[in-house]
Amino acid sequence: MKFETEFFNIGYLDTLSYRDTLVHRLDPRIKITVSFLFIILVVSFPKYELSALVPFFFYPVFLLAAGNIPLHAISKKILFVSPFAVFIGIFNPLLDTDILVTPFGIPVTGGWISFLSILMKFILTVSTALLLIAVTSFPGICEALERMKLPKIFVLQLLFLYRYIFVLLEVALKMLRAREARSFGKKGKEIKTFTKLISVLLVRSVERAERIYQAMLSRGFRGEIRVAKRHRPGIADFLFAVTAVALFVLFRKVNIVYYVGETVSRHIR
Repeated sequence: MKFETEFFNIGYLDTLSYRDTLVHRLDPRIKITVSFLFIILVVSFPKYELSALVPFFFYPVFLLAAGNIPLHAISKKILFVSPFAVFIGIFNPLLDTDILVTPFGIPVTGGWISFLSILMKFILTVSTALLLIAVTSFPGICEALERMKLPKIFVLQLLFLYRYIFVLLEVALKMLRAREARSFGKKGKEIKTFTKLISVLLVRSVERAERIYQAMLSRGFRGEIRVAKRHRPGIADFLFAVTAVALFVLFRKVNIVYYVGETVSRHIR
């Protein structure tokens, strides 16, 4: 995984947000509210719940398909951060050894079920957050948060943090290329050189950020997020919100997978 590849890949989700599809045209405030409710309902399930989480995959799959988002763009990022979720639940099978179910005669402990539940919740919530950026854009999300009356200082810090990541990576990319051009074999790749690069990177990033901020002030920035188009809720937004919330509540109240399985097994008998 090369640094240059990851650098240009970070802004790929923002590039996807400029597509013109049904979900791209929805009001960002509606998409944020629906996605936030989705995440709250997903994490509210008990730790041993698996089957009831399955229907919730409908929402990220819908955003993926309706937004014409490439699957690899989301799956690669989920895999990249998945070690954090694995680390959280990897010790559950060792700590919780009570056998809860025996499918096909195979005993399965509560630790393995809670571990799989953590992974499913992680995939659902992270994929939804990434898809929200892919169909809205990060500046669009910040503009919507500002219109939803969130503290302006919080929204601006969020926007600047996102913007300055690219500044930091651009400076780091130039420094890495310079080091590669001046290194032969293992020379220049010692820890001592690495620590010097980190300190120089910090100083250059601060200087670059100061210049960018001064340029923003000279171009009329007064602490407001301005976008080319401000959305207004319409019929499509209303239908999307009502349908999504109704399905989420249904999935949360009724274990559809369990009832379908019970019905199928009853007919087989």
